[in-house]
Amino acid sequence: MSGHQAAEPDLGVLAARVLFSVQRELFTVLAEQGFDDIQPRAGAVLAYLRTDGIRASELARASGQHKQVIGTLVDDLERLGYVERRPDPADRRAKLIHPTERGLLQMAAAAAIMRSIEERHAKALGAREYAAFKTALHHVADLQRETQRETRREN
Repeated sequence: MSGHQAAEPDLGVLAARVLFSVQRELFTVLAEQGFDDIQPRAGAVLAYLRTDGIRASELARASGQHKQVIGTLVDDLERLGYVERRPDPADRRAKLIHPTERGLLQMAAAAAIMRSIEERHAKALGAREYAAFKTALHHVADLQRETQRETRREN
């Protein structure tokens, strides 16, 4: 934005409003359900965690975070009992990040909370309009990610 306030918020402002509002609701409800020891930043791991395990490098790529950040978050979540590192059967030198029993419970709770949030928005907008919104948002996210990749390749 230039030196004055735009009449309509730009994409970054709107995306941040949605992200932070959804995060606040998700982590508030998770805390009420007994998962009060995790912070929104842990979402960079928890949102992409798979029941069959995932490498830290894949978590970094999926979340857009640096590997060092993911490593620190995994350390924290391991200490809290949400994840554990296990050898990757495909490559014994590598480790897979697996959810523990507590991690699986958190994943199920988060999925239910997110379904509720999405159902509320689909009801407010109408199912068709909400589906179109999500499709468009996917496209914008993919375009933005591709632009980022191209910029990195040029530098």
